[in-house]
Amino acid sequence: MKAAFLKKDGVIGVAVLLVYLATLLFTSLISSLEQRAYDAGVKLTSRNIDARIAVIAIDQTSIDNIGRWPWSREIHAQLIDKLAGAGAKVIATSVFFTEPQQDRGLVYIEKLYRLYKEDASAPNSVTWAAMGSVFNEAVVKLNVDQQLASSVAKAGNVILPMLFELGEAQGEPDKPLQPAVRKWELEATGNPTNGWPTSARGATQPLGMIAASAAGIGSESIVPDDDGVVRSIPLAVRYFDQIYPTFPLVAAARSLNLGPKQIKLNLGESISLANVKLPVSADATFRPYFYPNQNGKPAFPVDSFYDVQAGKIPLDKYKGKIVLIGATALGIGSSLVTPISPNEVPVIIAAHTLSSLLQQHYFVSPAWSPLFSLALALLITLYLCLLLPRLKAGPAAMLTSALFLLLLISHFVLMSQSMLWIHLMGPASLLLLGHGLLTTKRYLISEQKEEKSTAESAESNRMLGMAFQGQGQLDMAFEKLSKVPLDDGMMGVLYNLALDFERKRQFNKAEAVYQYMAGHNPKYRDLEAKLKRAHQMSETVMLGGSSGGGVNGSMLLEDGSVEKPMLGRYQVEKELGKGAMGIVYLGKDPKIGRDVAIKTMSLSQEFEADQLDDARQRFFREAETAGRLNHPNIVTIFDAGEEHDLCYIAMEFLKGKDLLAYTKVDHLLPLLDCASIVRQVAEALQYAHVQHVVHRDIKPANIMYEPTEKIVKVTDFGIARITDSSKTRTGMVLGTPSYMSPEQLSGKKIDGRSDLFSLGVMLYQLSTGSLPFTGESMAELMYKIANDAPQDPRLINPQLPPMLAAIIMKALQKDETTRFQTGAHFAAAMAKLEAGLRTREANA
Repeated sequence: MKAAFLKKDGVIGVAVLLVYLATLLFTSLISSLEQRAYDAGVKLTSRNIDARIAVIAIDQTSIDNIGRWPWSREIHAQLIDKLAGAGAKVIATSVFFTEPQQDRGLVYIEKLYRLYKEDASAPNSVTWAAMGSVFNEAVVKLNVDQQLASSVAKAGNVILPMLFELGEAQGEPDKPLQPAVRKWELEATGNPTNGWPTSARGATQPLGMIAASAAGIGSESIVPDDDGVVRSIPLAVRYFDQIYPTFPLVAAARSLNLGPKQIKLNLGESISLANVKLPVSADATFRPYFYPNQNGKPAFPVDSFYDVQAGKIPLDKYKGKIVLIGATALGIGSSLVTPISPNEVPVIIAAHTLSSLLQQHYFVSPAWSPLFSLALALLITLYLCLLLPRLKAGPAAMLTSALFLLLLISHFVLMSQSMLWIHLMGPASLLLLGHGLLTTKRYLISEQKEEKSTAESAESNRMLGMAFQGQGQLDMAFEKLSKVPLDDGMMGVLYNLALDFERKRQFNKAEAVYQYMAGHNPKYRDLEAKLKRAHQMSETVMLGGSSGGGVNGSMLLEDGSVEKPMLGRYQVEKELGKGAMGIVYLGKDPKIGRDVAIKTMSLSQEFEADQLDDARQRFFREAETAGRLNHPNIVTIFDAGEEHDLCYIAMEFLKGKDLLAYTKVDHLLPLLDCASIVRQVAEALQYAHVQHVVHRDIKPANIMYEPTEKIVKVTDFGIARITDSSKTRTGMVLGTPSYMSPEQLSGKKIDGRSDLFSLGVMLYQLSTGSLPFTGESMAELMYKIANDAPQDPRLINPQLPPMLAAIIMKALQKDETTRFQTGAHFAAAMAKLEAGLRTREANA
């Protein structure tokens, strides 16, 4: 009776609910699922940015032209002067000016100037007066802090950042805040039990003279969620008993000509900018809308600091604009993950937040959402316990699917249309889990009935297999007979089938049957000898193209041995595997006794008759091009030839193996080895690209690696171009789809930067064990490569250093002008990464 009770559908339904509640309370699985659904909803929502916002980036181009970071403050002052002169509405810079910048020469100039002024006995001459003027001018020009403070004061609309150290405050502050900061203290009203803004225990303030000149100062406080994704932004921070606005809120207020007295905080409910009320959570955070890219271009147009400074961009572009200035160059600032991007810099996040504040584009999660989600879970449990058991399998699956789709569609409609986030993914997962368990229970009960039919099916397959064998359809016979459980009787039937394959000289198929039999009983009759002979024959009597079954008359000799065939002057030893063009063999040059790898391609099978001549010419032209490459990380080509419509390339025989084995999650290489491999490949590509040779098919299968000596060799240069017109091609583009660049997919003319994109895909896979782009179909895969940003590799492998993730994301840029431009640039980045990894290992 107890067992029968436990089998009841109602008991299983309640158990599923209890498991769901335990998962919700004690793990982050449901929370993570809701967060992923939130990110998807953000991507499906469509809103337009505030056109008044402009971004000026301290990018790599600026670093290359102006000089290494940090820059002298006179450079920032010059840009502020230009923007102020152009009539910018607000200038909000996210560059920290917290420490004085004192030129070493300034100390001596000031000392000389004091001595000059103190020497009253000096002659009052024109020369002496001119010297004093020079001293005074030098003091002014060398005091860059004063220059920046003057520019900020003159502009009158500059917003500066500061940094609050988040954490629970204890005791008293180490030092008081500056008056320029304190004047932005916010007035808080409402019930304190509703919540308080995030607490801060320390503050890093701007330099006093610069802060005093600013129109506003706000804290840069970005706190990712527990999964590392930034979904909400604090609008206010509590510093001991005072509350201060954050950087985006100050910028929004100044753009509306509002001061701190016109910003009101209603604890745990809202922040008001004059008459505009913005809902916030208990800790005063705000869920902005992250604007997606438009037609492959960033949502917010970004101008280079250097281009603006050098006058390449007309300054009147910024008239009336809110100008955000911040770093985007690799290595200057950190990058963060947002719902729409795995690699976003703080200044762009500030632009998203500012636009959301000004246009009231934000997501709201009502306070009643958790209770509503729990009520849905209870309703779904009732459905599982009471209604589902009364339905047949087909209608039950349809109804469950309809309910699941209803929850899914409701989630995305509420987010995209109303910007309302209701937690519906937990109940949806409960629905699927409960339905799956109840369906499994039904299956297990009916399993005994199916065992009887299994025996009947086995006898049917045996009879069909023997019938096919009698008709000479040996492949169909093996397909049916392999479904019958093996016993001594079936071993005899399969033995006869293998002999029939041998009579037809299909030794590879005979070998497959013998191997299948050996899995059951390797000692059956003379199975070991049969298997060995079939294997030998399948390796040697295989190079089609001659009537004798092999090249140059390869044949079985009277003593049972096999005369080894020849390809040109090379003796074929055995088959090594399948390559991109065809079969790959181990060969030997009998003149010098050198082992070679021979890659073959049957032109008559790969090309139509009217294309054979052109294909043959391109084959040897590409082989010649690849043969000219002489680099330690590129496989050496020795020879190329043709025999019986079988073209071949003889190349260096490598002892290692390709990198495919190291792309599996459980078999990844150490990060240092991975970095070294990719650096060597990048150096090889740099050499090839300088020789005007593009590989077109960089992937793990085309990179050979010898782990003992850590030698890397790139293979198959030119093969993607050789097979351009092959009648066996499955698509319009060349190469392996998962590794192709967007421009290669679109059929555009490509250059070496396409290879560097493919190398970035390979680096992603070697680092995480996953591909950055996957799809159920070729069309879906091509769309994702061309349009979707890859997932941050650190979400898959949290052990990856930020620099490696940054290198990967730069290599995978859709626009070829923004990714690595040369293999040398890529290799330099990898070399820097290697140095860092070695240092980390040495310190570990």
